[in-house]
Amino acid sequence: MATPKSVAFYTLGCKLNYSETSAIGRSFEDKGYREVKFEEGADIYVINTCSVTDFADRKCRKVVRQALRAAPQAFVVVIGCYAQLKPEEIAEIPGVDLVLGAAEKFRILDFIDDLSKAPGKGMVVAGEVTEAKDFINAFSFGDRTRSFLKVQDGCNYKCSFCTIPQARGKSRSNTVESVVANAVEIAERGVKEIVLTGVNIGDFGNGTEVIEGVKPKKEALFIDLVKALDKVEGISRFRISSIEPNLCTDEIIRFVANSERFVPHFHMPLQSGSDKILKAMRRRYNRDLYQQRVKEIRKVMPHCCIGVDVIVGFPGETEADFLETYEFLNQLDISYLHVFTYSERANTPAAEMENPVPMAERRRRNEMLRILSEKKRQHFYRQYQGQFREVLFEVHKNSELMSGFTDNYIKIEAPLQPEMINTIGTVQLMNITDGGHVSANVMEIPAIG
Repeated sequence: MATPKSVAFYTLGCKLNYSETSAIGRSFEDKGYREVKFEEGADIYVINTCSVTDFADRKCRKVVRQALRAAPQAFVVVIGCYAQLKPEEIAEIPGVDLVLGAAEKFRILDFIDDLSKAPGKGMVVAGEVTEAKDFINAFSFGDRTRSFLKVQDGCNYKCSFCTIPQARGKSRSNTVESVVANAVEIAERGVKEIVLTGVNIGDFGNGTEVIEGVKPKKEALFIDLVKALDKVEGISRFRISSIEPNLCTDEIIRFVANSERFVPHFHMPLQSGSDKILKAMRRRYNRDLYQQRVKEIRKVMPHCCIGVDVIVGFPGETEADFLETYEFLNQLDISYLHVFTYSERANTPAAEMENPVPMAERRRRNEMLRILSEKKRQHFYRQYQGQFREVLFEVHKNSELMSGFTDNYIKIEAPLQPEMINTIGTVQLMNITDGGHVSANVMEIPAIG
């Protein structure tokens, strides 16, 4: 086929996916392709998928249809977690030409020339997930004020509800030196904030080659990485995207509290406030450990934002179990929740467990926690009304406004000052808006620090 001139991307799912899409996009540009917006119509569409929930699977089909409406003759390539887990299913979607697995997606350009726009089933190139054993550098750039920097991939945990190890393989990491080099390159591009991403970033240090069957000790731990990054000039902020509570050590918490560049924001998955359910989920902690982590963060960083992941409707979760979770979260000094409705995933132990929760009940529980989350968020925001904090200013969907986040993750809105975009300035936090943000007055004084 003739070499396509344009390529468009669509990313579903997590920050890690965004970092990888951006890295793949730069590889296309290096080969002379021109990246265009999704709706403009492109010669090639690359859809990077998630498969954490059934919604993500359905969303993939919808995006394929949207791509073909924009460009009926386009070549459609599907990559990502869904592509690794269900490649044959995706290949049957009308219009899909190529499906690449976890070990193949970063070699996408090697397969492009073999594409032929023919009716019927797409070509599948998806090996066993065990083949995905190398760490591939990735970071996002150009689409946001901040950059998502991949430091770790894969997972060795065996949570009973999760397909990520099946989709991404075993835990493996970049080196400290390489991550620092990436951070320096990002700083040279003018980015002010880096969000560290991965599947299980607290497990940083895994992935060194096994020699003669002996797995060597980790060459570095996550604490070593954050200490090295804290010295990188040109980056004003580092943010930890998510870290398991059993890996969020007191040493890490105290370092962030005294850091020059790591912001006071932790996101720790809880999943359930019931020890019974945590055990069934095969999580590596109990609620007491989680509570200890929150107390330690509050002790050294009272102003810290603490986000929590929680799953409702896990098999065997009784009303009493759910209320135990609700009350635990209600009394916990946290800032917001990400609430997920449990959905059965093929080839996971949880999908075979007895006593599934009816879907209507799962949705009811989700709504209860969503309301609780909004109360928590507003309570957190109200504590800082009238105070002055640093904000990294970003483009707002309303052309008359600009938005941004404080260091402790309060989202603000302010009248647009174009020269302030992608700069850090001081604001006075005012009132909570109808949209759930905080209105802010931009101060004519230098940024704090």
